[in-house]
Amino acid sequence: MPVDDDYTLKSVEASRMGKAAEHLVAAFCILATRGLLNVSTSLVDDEGVDLVFHRRDSTATLAVQVKARMSDSKRVQSEGFVAFVREQTFTPRHNLDLLFVAVDVSRGLVMKAWLVPSLDYAATLGEPSSRGRYRFAASMKDGAKDRWRPYRLEATELPKAVLNRLDSLA
Repeated sequence: MPVDDDYTLKSVEASRMGKAAEHLVAAFCILATRGLLNVSTSLVDDEGVDLVFHRRDSTATLAVQVKARMSDSKRVQSEGFVAFVREQTFTPRHNLDLLFVAVDVSRGLVMKAWLVPSLDYAATLGEPSSRGRYRFAASMKDGAKDRWRPYRLEATELPKAVLNRLDSLA
């Protein structure tokens, strides 16, 4: 295993902030739908699934890999978003989405999000980097027309988008 892929080398701060962002998204989606959505989390994150959404009284589930970036990062401050998806844990399928979220750390809020079905994301990929990662880069600017613009959501749109994805899987 290359040194860069060793999870023990990931900074404690990054791990804590990432986990906090996952729980923020989960709690927000439950609250915003008044409990219509429920969310399960993984005890072990070695398969690229951080959250599993399901609608009350339905059997459909949506697995989600969350990639969060914080508002105090230079990239987010310049209204950009870049994240990396590891080839090792990325297995595209119809019920897996990637959720990229920019989080306002001072207010504990989601700023912007991109909910991207894994099959759509996979269709855009070439070879992974030499470190075994795929890059996601999007703009947070209002007038931006990058390839990910159709997937971009305001925070308030995220719970409804998850419900819509679950409906498409039912």
